[in-house]
Amino acid sequence: MNYLTPLEIFYQWEKQKQNDIFLSQPINDKLYNWTWGEVGQQVRKMAAYIKSLNLTENSKIGILSKNCAHWIMSDLAIMMSGHISVPLYPNLNSKTLKNILEHSETKLLFVGKLDNYEQMKDGVNEDIKCISYPFYTEDYPIWDDLVKDISPIEDNPVRDSKELATIIYTSGTTGEPKGVMHKFFNLSFATTNAVKTLNLSTEVFFSYLPICHIAERLLVEMGSLYTGGRVYFAESIDTFSKNLSDSSPTVFLGVPRIWTKFQQGILLKLPQNKLDILLKIPVLSTIIKRKIKKSLGLYKATNIFTGAAPTPVSLIQWFSKLDINIQEAYAMTENTCYSHVTYNDNIKIGYVGKALPLCDVKLSDKKEILIKHDALMDGYYKNQEETDKTIINGWLHTGDEGEIDEKGFLKITGRVKDLFKTSKGKYVAPSPIEMLISENKYIEQVCVVGNGLPQPIALVNLSENGKNENSQALLMNLKTNLSKVNAKLDKHEKINNIVVMQEDWTVENKLLTPTMKIKRNSIEKLYSKKYQQWYSDEDILLMN
Repeated sequence: MNYLTPLEIFYQWEKQKQNDIFLSQPINDKLYNWTWGEVGQQVRKMAAYIKSLNLTENSKIGILSKNCAHWIMSDLAIMMSGHISVPLYPNLNSKTLKNILEHSETKLLFVGKLDNYEQMKDGVNEDIKCISYPFYTEDYPIWDDLVKDISPIEDNPVRDSKELATIIYTSGTTGEPKGVMHKFFNLSFATTNAVKTLNLSTEVFFSYLPICHIAERLLVEMGSLYTGGRVYFAESIDTFSKNLSDSSPTVFLGVPRIWTKFQQGILLKLPQNKLDILLKIPVLSTIIKRKIKKSLGLYKATNIFTGAAPTPVSLIQWFSKLDINIQEAYAMTENTCYSHVTYNDNIKIGYVGKALPLCDVKLSDKKEILIKHDALMDGYYKNQEETDKTIINGWLHTGDEGEIDEKGFLKITGRVKDLFKTSKGKYVAPSPIEMLISENKYIEQVCVVGNGLPQPIALVNLSENGKNENSQALLMNLKTNLSKVNAKLDKHEKINNIVVMQEDWTVENKLLTPTMKIKRNSIEKLYSKKYQQWYSDEDILLMN
């Protein structure tokens, strides 16, 4: 099949939908809109400016910014000018930023919407030319000034599908980030087939997860291009709820922590006992469900996804009672975010769906999930050794452990590499235990550890509900939860005690990835010296 590249798709909409709004971004409570035609002019002018710099063909150009309209414009301009994009997480420390920029040989850097660029700036070498976005100006030449007197590219340059399109550096949950290489064909293959399979048409997307991450890049940026849709951006954490409600997307992707926050917000206004009673009354039930979906901004959403990390079954079931049917998905950077997804008319809770068309899946003898299709990564940039460990005989070794039922539904049961051995010589898989513990509404994050201990222990962060509960009630809740969880575990898996951490794990303190996954290695390094002491103390420890 001949797949159209992102630029070819863009040229179609630029012509056919010239006056239709493509990008919408709130800035200081004012909504700025750009039509397809206006985006086309901005992209064509910036592409012309980049070409005037006479960079070597296929140079690497970085994008360092939170999600915003000019992020997508930058990406398109990089494509149009004949270069390779290097998207960067907007919360990198200066050392990691420097390493990635040097490793990727980035020659030009777009610097946009950031919270703490002064702390990152030392990571940008002086020989890298930088461009500031409008509205988020650093001490660099500004986009609008640079393109003001530039004549836009008039023709429609097309990139060969075999050309390298982007190098996406992983968020580094288990070590230094690796640069995943994807050619244009990979983006085209993944998006075209996903859009067709999910029956997406002209959709409305809400962009808030890091667009430098493969999931947001494929679903929102590529999804909007390949459906001729519209993208709304979140302005900040403080305005997130309002922005989401205002945009009313038809497609929404949430990570588990977002769904937990939504649940907590609903229960603060409508306690569980009261909610249960109202949902049993036919007319009131319909009104309550509609009101909740509208307040969240999800009343128009026909595809509601969760991914990036395991979502507790109890949480998905809770939302299903509100007619918010969450579809689990599973993929990774190395397979262009094309692997498994749950269709909105065929949900099996606890499973991440079936393999997408043209995607083969099998389990190794260790139950590791192996994936094969035509859009696997071209490899890790400058790292053939790791590439050869990850793609073997054409199969991508995901590192995830799973099981497949008789109908082809895949369940993720853990990480192959996360197994640890207790001092009794028994191996423990932490992920399934963490899922059980996280069903408690007082717990927001959990990390089960125990390498070298007689039994595992559970490190947890409290949810807002947990933090607001008095200590005695909280202790009773956690003890009860511990007993219920242990009753479901084998002897060697039983949790010795729960340790409630004083410091939350966040993206800012580097204990969560930008997509809210726990950085297990970082947590281990930070706390491992205390494990033996914690193990010997009470069954519930509140760290103060």
